[in-house]
Amino acid sequence: MNLKYIGSGTSSYPPPAAPIVFVVDGDESIRNALLAPLRSAGWEPRLAASAEEFLAQQRMMTPSCLLLELELPGASGLELQKLLAARSEMPIVFMSSRVDIQATVQAMKAGAFEFLIKPLVPEALLDAIHGALERSEAALQELTQISALQERYESLSRREREVMGLLVRGRLNKQVGGELGISEITVKAHRGNMMRKMHASSFAELVTMAASLPGENYTRFSARSAGR
Repeated sequence: MNLKYIGSGTSSYPPPAAPIVFVVDGDESIRNALLAPLRSAGWEPRLAASAEEFLAQQRMMTPSCLLLELELPGASGLELQKLLAARSEMPIVFMSSRVDIQATVQAMKAGAFEFLIKPLVPEALLDAIHGALERSEAALQELTQISALQERYESLSRREREVMGLLVRGRLNKQVGGELGISEITVKAHRGNMMRKMHASSFAELVTMAASLPGENYTRFSARSAGR
């Protein structure tokens, strides 16, 4: 089935005060039965009857998880999971009325947090959601850190990025100057500006930052290079 993620943009509205538990299940009675326990636990339930209905919602950058039925009208739960693979901030808890070993293995290999069998046991359900929301919060913190790091990197000039790229690959200042056709003194000046803009207190910290930058293909470095 050809799904499109039409709700991929983040919401411009303030995030809700409580963590969100998205429930996607074609059975209306199941969706409604989950409202009370989710609210009693202090979470905000968001209900959808299909993958398509869920995908129409705006992405919320707040602690959340997805309680997802395996068999849905239209696209299946596994198809929806595949489409949401990049959303690390929203762990998926699968649920199903039948034991399907193959589907369970597939879901878990693809990163599902838990797989529950209906009828849902309240304690197991709440424990799974608690764990998924903790993972969500950790993922959001990591995404925030990466976003801040990317902003610092984008503040660098083209030359400062070139110097950084060569330095973290193990080049010495003199070698960087030779490759870029600039003096070693100029390399040191760019290096100082780059370290300041990146908020790096040491070269080893800069290496760690470089390895964390999304889309950057920095190679691994020796401990000697990182510690110089």
